Amino acid sequence: MRFANKTCIVTGGGSGIGRATCLQMAAEGGRVVVADLQLGPAQATVDAIRAAGGTAIAAQVDVGNSTQVQAVVATALSTYGRLDVIVNDAAMMTFTPIVDIAEADFFRVIATNLGSVFFFAKYGAPHMPPGSAIVNLSSVHAHATTPNVVPYASSKGAIEAFTRGFAIEMEPRKIRVNGIAPGAVDTPMLWNNPNIKSGVEKVQGAVGKPEDLAAAICFLASDDAAFVNGTTLLADGGRLAHLP
Repeated sequence: MRFANKTCIVTGGGSGIGRATCLQMAAEGGRVVVADLQLGPAQATVDAIRAAGGTAIAAQVDVGNSTQVQAVVATALSTYGRLDVIVNDAAMMTFTPIVDIAEADFFRVIATNLGSVFFFAKYGAPHMPPGSAIVNLSSVHAHATTPNVVPYASSKGAIEAFTRGFAIEMEPRKIRVNGIAPGAVDTPMLWNNPNIKSGVEKVQGAVGKPEDLAAAICFLASDDAAFVNGTTLLADGGRLAHLP
């Protein structure tokens, strides 16, 4: 029970990797705050956790909005009295060339993917005790990418740099900060990708299940990874080798 008596906020918890992470953390004793842009899917995850005997609450949040992120942190603290784990999974993609993309759309991706990591670090970390952990979701696109997803790839590269730097800042407080870079994972985000549908980006190598990534995230968030800090774990089933 690696998360017994620990409070865990997981963004994007209504589906895919986030949902699988919520389910595993709850199964291992965690008190989970399922945070998602859509309240319905978040509540569905909560219902699944409670049906299995776990503890969870749902929180609707636009992770690119500072005020809403602060409200989620406050909810976690008021409900469970502490905050031990933050998993920043929520993300979005656009599929438009840079010369054509609207400025607002570009910065919306940055706010959602990178801004959320900043907000939860700024407003969550001050409440976390020694031994706590933050896990930020990057992507293989931070290392090798394809056309028309530059805002997404840029945000994920920045997340890895943020993770390294923030880990150093948190060392005196004994809070670990790590990242994980998934490859192709069997989620709607993969199969609804227009580049995948058109064949511009081919799915080569293994396609993981959300539970595969949840296992890696839970490792990084747990005391099993007590000597892992400031790094991004590549968990891609070999996909990076197939990207340009």
